[in-house]
Amino acid sequence: MKLTIRLALVATAVPALFACQPPPGETLPTGDKLAAPRAAQAATSPGASSSGSPTSPRPAVPPAVAPGDRVAALEARLSAVEAEYAKNAEALAFLRQVYDQQKQQREQQERAEIAEDGMFAVEIAESVKAGQVEGPASAPVTIVKAFDFACPYCYRAVSTLDELMKDYKGRVRVVYLNLIVHPAAKPAHLASCAAARQGKYNEFKRAFWDKGYAPYADSRDATKLDEEHVLAIAKEVGLDAARLKADMASPACQARLDADMAELAKFHVDSTPTFFINGKHLGGALPKEAFAALIDEQLKAVAVSGVPGSDYYRKVVLAKGEKQFRSKVDPKPQ
Repeated sequence: MKLTIRLALVATAVPALFACQPPPGETLPTGDKLAAPRAAQAATSPGASSSGSPTSPRPAVPPAVAPGDRVAALEARLSAVEAEYAKNAEALAFLRQVYDQQKQQREQQERAEIAEDGMFAVEIAESVKAGQVEGPASAPVTIVKAFDFACPYCYRAVSTLDELMKDYKGRVRVVYLNLIVHPAAKPAHLASCAAARQGKYNEFKRAFWDKGYAPYADSRDATKLDEEHVLAIAKEVGLDAARLKADMASPACQARLDADMAELAKFHVDSTPTFFINGKHLGGALPKEAFAALIDEQLKAVAVSGVPGSDYYRKVVLAKGEKQFRSKVDPKPQ
C-alpha cells in the first residue's frame, strides 16, 4: 500500500520534473502557428536539398525513455535517500536534541539578563542620605555601584572610578549600594554604615580597600575581614571605635544593608560589581573606556534635555525610568 501511494505521488510529479514548460504568462503555439516554424526549420536544416530530399543520413534520435522507467528511476533515488536517512536517523535525532537544548539555554540566559535598552530607576535617596556617596549632588551623571567588600572585581573597579571622578570632575557622582555576596564581607559593610554615621564613609571605605581587602587578597586569610581588623582600621582613620562597634550591632545598620539589597533585587542584581549610569546598566569591572563612552553619552542626553544636572536623576531617571527588572527578550514598555 505504501509503495502504491509513493508511486502515485512520483507519477504525478513526473511531468513537472521531466518536461519543458513555457515561461510564466506564455502559452504553447498550436495549429498553423506550430506548423509554420516547423516547416521553416525543416527547409533550412542541414542535409535537406532544395527539393526537400535528404542529401545525408539524419543523426540517430535517442530512444524515448518510457514514463514507467522514469518513475522507477525516481523511485530508486527516493529509496536511496530514505536508506541514507534511516542510517543516520540516530545521529540526526541527537543533533536535534543538542540544538533544542542550546536554544533553550540561550533563551533562559537572555531572560535572566537585563535589557540593554532600558533606563532603570534605582532609588538612591536613602543611600545618599546615609552618606554612601562620593561627588557633588549637582553632578549630571550618577553612577550607582552595587559592590561587595570581599569582591576582587569590585576592588579592581575602585581605581577606575577614581580616574573617572578626576576626568569628569564635578560632572560625575558615585552612589554605593551594599550587596553582600561573600558573607565574610559583612563586618566591613556594617562598619561602613557605622562610619557614615560619623561622617567618614569614604575615609573608611578607602582605608578598608587598602588595609583590609588587599591583605586578604594576598593571603586569603578571612580574619583580615573580621570585626577586630575592621575596628583597627576604623581607629586609623579617626573613628570612635566604641561608637562604631555599637552602631555595627544596631538594627539601623542592618536595616541599611537590607534596604540596599532589596532595592537591587528589584532589578535582579545578584553579582558584583554592577553599575547603573543614569539608569543604564553596565555589568562587571569593565575597562575605563567602557564607562567613559556611556558617561559621554549621558552628558549629551542631559544637555539636550534642558533639565539641570542637579535635577536630572530625579526628574528623568527616577520619573521616567523602569521600576523593575526587564529582560532582553521582553518588549520595552511604551
